[in-house]
Amino acid sequence: MLFGHSLGKLLPIGALVGVGIALMPETGASAESSSAASACPSGMLLIEGQHCPDAVQKCLEWNDPPHYHHYRCARYQKPATCISVRKHLRFCIDRDEYAEPGKPDKPGKSNDAMPLVNKTWNEAKAICRARGARLCKDAEWEFACEGPDMSPYPYGFERDSSLCNIDRSEDLGEPGTKRVDHRAPVSAYPECTSSFGVHNMVGNVDEWVEREDPSLPNRAALRGGWWAPGRNRCRAATTSHAETYSGKQVGFRCCKNAR
Repeated sequence: MLFGHSLGKLLPIGALVGVGIALMPETGASAESSSAASACPSGMLLIEGQHCPDAVQKCLEWNDPPHYHHYRCARYQKPATCISVRKHLRFCIDRDEYAEPGKPDKPGKSNDAMPLVNKTWNEAKAICRARGARLCKDAEWEFACEGPDMSPYPYGFERDSSLCNIDRSEDLGEPGTKRVDHRAPVSAYPECTSSFGVHNMVGNVDEWVEREDPSLPNRAALRGGWWAPGRNRCRAATTSHAETYSGKQVGFRCCKNAR
């Protein structure tokens, strides 16, 4: 059976060892792919490969004027350069942003499920725990987004606001009740997908993760950005919010140790 990987080629699954793979459970797969697929529950993807903790991603062209310099990069130099020892990761991650099953929480817009928002870091962590999972670690989220090629955006090295729910500047308002809700259903923007097949990792809603330093008050971070004009890239993180913070633009997804 053939599977695609981040280099854009189709290779037998056996050739992907050490490169990075992501598989959804499927019927009739080979013994090897079935073993990989059985590592994760339905709705989750198996992510396995070598993550680079420290990478150089050089921006060649910026979208914004000098006041916002180093904010939104239109085009990065390819390839990125890893300047640290890579670390092997193997875990499961939700393919989509977490949405309360069967209860779309944006009435009148769509019958499709919407990302669940307005949850604090602690509440998101509890929801993941209740389903036998956990919040994603910083490095896990980052690797699932950028893949082994360390692409700044999940879809590549050039920013494209048509692919993901980003760069919406209308009706931003203030944090809290004045902010207009511009979430899209979790199934929207099908091309906003990483090389591993993980969906909507940038834009739509920010996602809570757990930082590698487990000490207070440094456990929480937000990744991916939301629908507003922002960095919206795989390595950017917001670490200024407390674990009690929540908002219309704050969601999450869960991870789990692979079987």
